[in-house]
Amino acid sequence: MPRITPNLWFDTESMMAAEFYVSVFPNSWITSVSYYNDAGPRPAGTVLTVDFVLDGQEYTAINGGPQFTFDEAISLLITCADQDEIDYYWSKLSEGGEEGQCGWLKDKFGLSWQVVPGGMAEVLADADQGRAERAMKAMLGMKKIDIAALRAAADASGPVT
Repeated sequence: MPRITPNLWFDTESMMAAEFYVSVFPNSWITSVSYYNDAGPRPAGTVLTVDFVLDGQEYTAINGGPQFTFDEAISLLITCADQDEIDYYWSKLSEGGEEGQCGWLKDKFGLSWQVVPGGMAEVLADADQGRAERAMKAMLGMKKIDIAALRAAADASGPVT
């Protein structure tokens, strides 16, 4: 199988972003940095790319210029084991960024993340239609996912209102 490495396009912030991301995730590090040379288009010595690993997943960040920016068409999903993990990643990644709906946020670099509990998809697709609908309605009213509130809504009796 070929190796697939997500490549994140920044204007000039690739090193700052990589350093931030490796500080947030365990088992993470920067593996290499390359620089523009005299051939340009940026000044020689300016960071071109940063290769880094986030808990086993390789990434490349490039300082490609202002032509392209992040939007919600691409996001990185973090499946969390418990509420403590959700709270940790939400706090770290949303700082200086923007909180969104249903566990989505944009970090201070504009990259979108989904911070969700493991097993959430199963609750939202529960064979019991009422349970699934109550969980979905609860999730749609949340920014950061609250596992206890999601489960309580799913387990509540009665129709969705």
